[in-house]
This record gives sequence, C-alpha cells and structure tokens, in this order.
Amino acid sequence: MNKSYNLPMVFSLTSGKGGVGKTNISVNLAYCLSRQNKKVLILDADLGLANVDVVMGIAPRLNIFHLFHDHKPLQEIIFSTEFGFDILPAASGISEMLSLSTGQKLELLEAMDYLEDRIDYLIVDTGAGINDNVVYFNLAVQQRLLVLTPEPTSLTDVYAVIKVLKTRHDINSFKIVVNWAKSLKEARDVFKKLYNACDHFLSGVSLELSGIIPYDQEVKKAVASQIPFCHYNQHSPASTALENLSKTIINWKPDKNLDGNIKFFWKKLLFQE
Repeated sequence: MNKSYNLPMVFSLTSGKGGVGKTNISVNLAYCLSRQNKKVLILDADLGLANVDVVMGIAPRLNIFHLFHDHKPLQEIIFSTEFGFDILPAASGISEMLSLSTGQKLELLEAMDYLEDRIDYLIVDTGAGINDNVVYFNLAVQQRLLVLTPEPTSLTDVYAVIKVLKTRHDINSFKIVVNWAKSLKEARDVFKKLYNACDHFLSGVSLELSGIIPYDQEVKKAVASQIPFCHYNQHSPASTALENLSKTIINWKPDKNLDGNIKFFWKKLLFQE
C-alpha cells in the first residue's frame, strides 16, 4: 500500500546575473517563513563561492565541501542561525566545487534524504548565470523563483535562463519576483517585457509574477549590518513585500510530478499516493 508523506516544498532562487539581490531575498524569505512556524533550510548552491555566509556575516566551521571530501554527515554541516532557520553552507574559493560530477550530484541528493521529515521548506540559492550547477539545481527543485530587476541586462539574462531550461530541458513554468522596483508600474512594465519575449520566442512558457520588492534604503542598512532586513526593520516597504511573498509561497503546492528529472526527496515522490 502506498504511503502518503508530508513532502517538503523545494524551490530555487535564481537569476541570470549576479548583483540582483537574489541571496538577500533567499535569506529574508527563510526568515519570514520561519516566523510562520515553518522549518526552513537554505542550501547555498553557489558551491564554490559562498554567498549566504557573506550576507549573514557568519563563518561556519564546515561546509558542503566536507560532505564530498571528508564524508561528514549532513547534520554536522548544517549551521543553525539565530534567526530561526538553518543553512547548508557552500565552500568559498574552491574551484573544483564549481561543477559537480554526476556522482557528487547523486551523493548530495542521497544526503538530503536525512532532512525529508525535518524541514518544511528547502530554499536553493543558486549561483548566477547558466552554468552546469545552476541548471542542475533548477531541474532538481519543484518551483523556480527567478529574480528580475528593472535593469535591461537583468531582463536579458533572466530570459537566457528561461530559454535554456525551456529549450534544453522542457521546463515550462517559472515564478518571477521583481526586485528594487521604484514603482509598481516599473515592476509590471519589466515583467511585461519578459512575458512578451517569452510569449513571442518560447512557446508554452508560463510566467507568474509572484512578488514585487520596492527599492528601500532600509535594505542597505541591514545588508551593512549583515542581518535579514525583515528583522532589521519589520515594517519597511521591502520587509512588507517579502512578508507578502512568503505568504504566497505558503500557498504553493508541492509538485508531485517527477517530469523526468531527478528531484530532491525523489524517494518520497515515488511513494506519494
């Protein structure tokens, strides 16, 4: 008899280029979700260039490098923050981590099975661009949240990510969050440009505008202090927008379709009723 499981929601934060606030959004989403009594883990998936550590101002003793090379168990590597969520840290400045082997990818998925009954949300904070690791992690998640800013280069690069995932891997559905928007009109205009480009050149792509995060000086102050801006000032415009985005994510349903790509917690998926 098949057994029904509480499947963790696994989603990525990704972008076509660096410097768009992707990791900061990951950290603050983790904070907001944890405040709603959810157990949250961020996987810093920029494996050779740790970003979450920098944003949080932390220096974990162990990182994912030690999983592969010293066979450390996941429970020893996971770093618990003072803000109610956990981090699986990346290595920093280790070039061999920039592209995982097939064996390492499988080893990571096997190790993550330890967490299947211990977390509600796994946030996969990918690197920027469309290298092998970025593509791999975006295939292994259930939902993809792409970070877009009003800058023309951001629009071009997010489109490139969507194109690669659509044309090479038949991924059709994407969530979009517009960051650093100076107005709702600006955010909707840049989303519309992306939507029109995908509609014209990539048949069958589904885009959903999941959130708009306004430009907010309080974010800079929080970044300088290396703490989540939703903790630094819970009532600032950006914090309110992140809180709303987290409530949107709470309503996402885990995708039980394996779609031909191996997934985090895929064993649970096999036994879902």
